[in-house]
Amino acid sequence: MNVEEKIKELQEHKTRIRKGGGDERIQAQHDKGKLTARERLDKLLDPGSFQEIGLLRKHRSVDLGMDKKEAPADGVVTGYGTIDGKLVYVYAQDFTVMGGSLGEVHASKISRLLDLAAKMGAPLIGLNDSGGARIQEGVDSLKGYGDIFYRNTIYSGVIPQLTAILGPCAGGAVYSPAIGDFIFMVKDRSYMFITGPEVVKEVLSEDVSFEELGGATIHGKKSGLAHFVSEDEEECIATIREVISYIPSNNLEGSPVVETGDDPMRSDAALNDVVPIDPQKPYDIKDVIEGVADNGEFLEVHELYARNIVVGFARMNGRTVGIVANQPKILAGCLDIDTSDKGAGFVRFCDAFNIPLVTFVDVPGYLPGTTQEHGGVIRHGAKLLYAYSEATVPKITIFVRKAYGGAYIGMCSKHLGADIIYALPSTEIAVMGPEGAANIIHRRELMEGGVEYLSEEYKERRKKKAEEYREKFATPYVAASRGYVDEVIPASDLRPKIIAALESCITKRETRPSKKHGNIPL
Repeated sequence: MNVEEKIKELQEHKTRIRKGGGDERIQAQHDKGKLTARERLDKLLDPGSFQEIGLLRKHRSVDLGMDKKEAPADGVVTGYGTIDGKLVYVYAQDFTVMGGSLGEVHASKISRLLDLAAKMGAPLIGLNDSGGARIQEGVDSLKGYGDIFYRNTIYSGVIPQLTAILGPCAGGAVYSPAIGDFIFMVKDRSYMFITGPEVVKEVLSEDVSFEELGGATIHGKKSGLAHFVSEDEEECIATIREVISYIPSNNLEGSPVVETGDDPMRSDAALNDVVPIDPQKPYDIKDVIEGVADNGEFLEVHELYARNIVVGFARMNGRTVGIVANQPKILAGCLDIDTSDKGAGFVRFCDAFNIPLVTFVDVPGYLPGTTQEHGGVIRHGAKLLYAYSEATVPKITIFVRKAYGGAYIGMCSKHLGADIIYALPSTEIAVMGPEGAANIIHRRELMEGGVEYLSEEYKERRKKKAEEYREKFATPYVAASRGYVDEVIPASDLRPKIIAALESCITKRETRPSKKHGNIPL
């Protein structure tokens, strides 16, 4: 056999492997409305940039008929390529090969990819579509999952780890995405659960569908496991590309800077009318965010979950910033168990990867009630305090309207290490709202003459005392006089002021005491 024949034989061998499970199973994948592993990579990566690693790897299991079983590429495509020119390492599980099940070699390919990504300082993107552990390989499959989880953990905060769930993800397979940074799911296509509907029915006699148990909408709205929920795979893949454009490749890089063409000195008089003077009136904080962001662009994270707080990425003078903001139109912007978890997780990601934080505050306090107290709002609320205090990236805080009590402290106040703090003229900063303060301070006076508590006359008297309290104490000027607010500015000046503050903080250096790690309240 001459050289040309050997090369031809090699190419034919590679072509067979790239077919995965073959035409029939590829068609079955398409019939479900799903792309194949290689089709997904073609859409994710820049054209022609993918370089495959481990194409010729084969399983070495001989039990339960595996000695006669072919598993091209062992059911996972691994390699590297670029997204808008940025190096990324990628794996895509191939459902056409043994249901994308994970065996020893399958796992070792992903583990090696994680090692390479960490060495090269590049994001790791996983496209999951797997039936779970390969039963025929027994404990070797479990060992493979453990190897992956270990690397997910060791490289957490070193390289960004993104996972798209593009099919089933059950049992031990769910933990690798959960340890990572961002999870992407597709409606009616993605499922994540520890135990499936059949086991739930057998053990608990509970009838539940795949979608109800662990679908994209459930994990987007209720569990908060899914950071992004898409209508289809194309939208999901486009969202992954967008996220990659906002984040650095590793923890040693600074926040990415791109040319946006938006004037950093641009002011916006319309912002003066966005925030109502009435502290009880709702509005959409995203109108403020989009008003100050470059070209009004804001990539929201966890859009469906804990909607009384908003988190996501924007650019200010071309530089990526992480936005955290109370949302007054949902539960008045109160902090609670879920918002604390959501905010803390996002703050810690930004801090790990050197992304400055911009916080917009309009918070009346923590959500009251037995559900919150018994659910551990104290412990969960402490996570947000911990995350902000721990963060050493530039931290800019804007008090937009009201900030009361412990929630004032928790939303990145000066006392938790904010570098520059602005407030709008209508901001109320106090231990509690004026009405509550009047109830406590003037209770006896309000009930003089036998007036009943919360009667119309009581409320009228309280309203007057509340206004007196508001004028004297619930203003930004008391906090400014103490140095807790650096400047009071009109909303129209927010963009140039925030950008100036960010630019001044780019060289920020702040250290923490040497320790193995802190003990975040979990």
